Amino acid sequence: MPASAEADPAREVGETTATMNLALRIGELLLSSGAGAADVSAAMRNVAWACGLRGYTADVMFNELTMSQQSSPEQPALIQIRHVRYREVDYGDLTEVDHLMRALVAGDIDRAEATTRLNRIISSGHSRPRWSVTAALGVMGGGVGLVLGGDGLVVAVAAAAAMLVDQMQRQMGRRRLPAFYQQVAGGLLATLIAVGVAATPADVSPSLVISTSIIMLLAGVNFLGAIQDALTGFPVTAGARILEAFLATAGVVAGVSGGLQVADGLGIDLGRVNPGAYSIADIPVMVLGGAVAAAAYAFAAYAPTRALLPIGLVAAVALALYAVALQHGVGIAWSSAVAALLLGLVSYPVAARTRIPTLVVVAAGITPFLPGLSIYRGLTLLATDSSKALLAMVTAAAIAIALSSGAILGEYVAQPIRREAHRLESKLAGPRLVGPHSVRAVRGLRRRRGRSRTGERD
Repeated sequence: MPASAEADPAREVGETTATMNLALRIGELLLSSGAGAADVSAAMRNVAWACGLRGYTADVMFNELTMSQQSSPEQPALIQIRHVRYREVDYGDLTEVDHLMRALVAGDIDRAEATTRLNRIISSGHSRPRWSVTAALGVMGGGVGLVLGGDGLVVAVAAAAAMLVDQMQRQMGRRRLPAFYQQVAGGLLATLIAVGVAATPADVSPSLVISTSIIMLLAGVNFLGAIQDALTGFPVTAGARILEAFLATAGVVAGVSGGLQVADGLGIDLGRVNPGAYSIADIPVMVLGGAVAAAAYAFAAYAPTRALLPIGLVAAVALALYAVALQHGVGIAWSSAVAALLLGLVSYPVAARTRIPTLVVVAAGITPFLPGLSIYRGLTLLATDSSKALLAMVTAAAIAIALSSGAILGEYVAQPIRREAHRLESKLAGPRLVGPHSVRAVRGLRRRRGRSRTGERD
């Protein structure tokens, strides 16, 4: 009898530890795939609840996940902390984990099977060869070149620069060089490509070539994620992500500056370089470029093939609305907000139809809106024209806030409409870009299963 009394608490601690470990590992994959802190925290809580854990807390602090559980005030709390090491974004893995969580909270699988499936997802590697990802990034660069009003030469240079920069950063990453130095090297290489083009008789704007060549280096998506965290109640994580985004962009600025110094040393006249320069293309060309860029980004991030065409169409519609709003004199921030609102509204049913997380559609669809160019322009102008630099930074912040708030508002509205339109206001409980929204539906099922197991033991 004393032995069994000692074994039961030990087994309970083991069960709690295993549940917390599963929740933290799922949260780690979500956070490293670009999910917001609110989504990661909610996903960990849902997993813990579905596995029968009670009296727990889950929190996200930049790249650190924490879970604690205290069964009673007299007992010490169990605490687990997991440090998230960022890895290459894989929306295929994210989709499989999303399906895993939904099956777990629905009661279709138990914790042991969920752990086995998670182990298989993490250890299986990517679904596409690496060369195809590099090619997709080149296509993305070409699509962004179309959005920025470039001609055929600019599009070709942007595509070549994106592929070369990706290969160089991949080699640097294998040698574990910090991300800042990878950004510096990428900005330098992209600028040297622009210098090489300027040395030819081709009639092309060096400023536009530089802007399109560095586009994949700019931290626009990270900046958007930081704003999303700030809007959803994680200000510390948001502040750290903003600093990370600015540091990454500062690396690009340093690389571009070094490339311009090389051009001066070689005697190549680039004229007056306007940082972050771009022009507005015709609406059909912009829409086509945006659709190509969004679908190519999704492909490069290993999104399921079935989702590429819907993602491209959603991005095209959002970008068309953005361009029309700009043409009618609506400011760039409000145009971005309206387009992001539409993106958030449409992404939810599209994601449900294609069986992927909404995060995949939103992240890829927002790619062509490019707030990173304004950040780059602001940091570049700090040393020469502080007033223009301040204007560029304010513009970048306005665009990022507009895009994030618009997309989140779209999710706030779309999710309860799909669940139960006649009770819209009471269902505004918070957007979820990945993972199930609640686990309340399985409580009775788990209680019934518990009673049936008790009856079998009796």
